[in-house]
Amino acid sequence: MIARVYVATKNAGKLRELRAIFAGSPIELATYDGYADVEESADSFHDNALLKARTLRKQLRTARVEAAVIADDSGLCVDALGGGPGVLSARYGGKEATWEARRRLLLGEMRNVPDEERSATFVCYMPLILADGQTWMGEGFAKGAITREERGAGGFGYDPIFIPKGETQTYSEMGEEKKNKISHRAAAARALLEICGEVL
Repeated sequence: MIARVYVATKNAGKLRELRAIFAGSPIELATYDGYADVEESADSFHDNALLKARTLRKQLRTARVEAAVIADDSGLCVDALGGGPGVLSARYGGKEATWEARRRLLLGEMRNVPDEERSATFVCYMPLILADGQTWMGEGFAKGAITREERGAGGFGYDPIFIPKGETQTYSEMGEEKKNKISHRAAAARALLEICGEVL
């Protein structure tokens, strides 16, 4: 049985990635044209992810659509930056900053950080709320390191400057198929399916 689930995002790159990750699972992702992004006012990935999911659910119910929703909140936590940009990953350098500007800012702040101290972790929290309100949360992590310059043209966000542990390529260089098997978002999706798969 396939469950139609609305996803709380207006990010085309994230939507494409999520659809690839959930391909072959009981979840079929759909979008709601009326979805309006919510301000991520919480101080944790967990709470921001829930905020997005609950906002979309409320918007759907206002439109008289009773359906399951899914969301995710992800970010990059760099040890040398005290865990930053963290929950501010998508607002690093200001709300109007481009992703290129955010990457440039981060690399600039780490200009003098030696290779052995450039560790970082991508974090993802992914809630699923069914039409009846039942809620589950998957979480995923990908440890790695920050490069000294952008590498690769694929992916989005911080992908060109993050090399997962055990790999030699950035997320951008390795391509979508490989990234979608090892990423923090893929790990969160797997965790979510493990705990709620039987009810879908």
